Amino acid sequence: MAKLDYSSGYRILDSWVLASIAQLATYRFCDKFLTRKLDPTGRQYDQMTQAARSGKVNIVEGSARGSTSKETEMKLTDVARASLTELMSDYEDWLLRNDLVPWHTQSAEAQEVFDVWLDKPNYSTDWIHDSCVHLLAQKKKFDKWLLSEDSTAMANCMIILLRRAIRLLIKQIQSQVDNFEEKGGFREQLTQIRIESKTHKQNSPVCPNCGKTMVIRKVKSGKNEGKEFWGCTGYPECKGVVNIEKEKID
Repeated sequence: MAKLDYSSGYRILDSWVLASIAQLATYRFCDKFLTRKLDPTGRQYDQMTQAARSGKVNIVEGSARGSTSKETEMKLTDVARASLTELMSDYEDWLLRNDLVPWHTQSAEAQEVFDVWLDKPNYSTDWIHDSCVHLLAQKKKFDKWLLSEDSTAMANCMIILLRRAIRLLIKQIQSQVDNFEEKGGFREQLTQIRIESKTHKQNSPVCPNCGKTMVIRKVKSGKNEGKEFWGCTGYPECKGVVNIEKEKID
């Protein structure tokens, strides 16, 4: 498979495929089943389609932002998770509104959906075209339910697909957290480079509390306002300080 650039890495994620399927299917569900009688103001239509869009686009934006800030990537991925959770709740509400409950996970109906798995993508250098072909091929696997004339069958299928997407996003967030703790993102690495460069030029001491390098800071208020001191680069986790004369400040 051709190598994708960092900002397009989301195209190989199953979470993106499922979120995209959810968005397309939600448009159909709302167009077909949310009649003017059931949704006279169009508010539910807007809420469901916006939640579906938010689920997908925040995966996309998180991938694009991940090259500069892992922190932003994590936040956007979590927004995607929250949006899809909201959408899943809307489908549950649809069933409850009709005095129905979601299929039990061990039921034959649910197991039939669970047994459908996504294919692994295999893109050429034209990954925009190929990823859309892949997406539609994966969506077709669920057409039995997503093109159904029965709103309850479609709603139940959507709940299962959304649960799967949400689980994948939770795993992504944990992976992003682990990566952030180990390396940080581009922005965080630049910050560390600036700190290291500054401390090197200053010939700074090490923190007496944790052993990290220190940088010159100024007291912002109080009787010593404006006075310079050595502050630990691990602040706020570490509050170690040393005065310029190398004596520890109480």
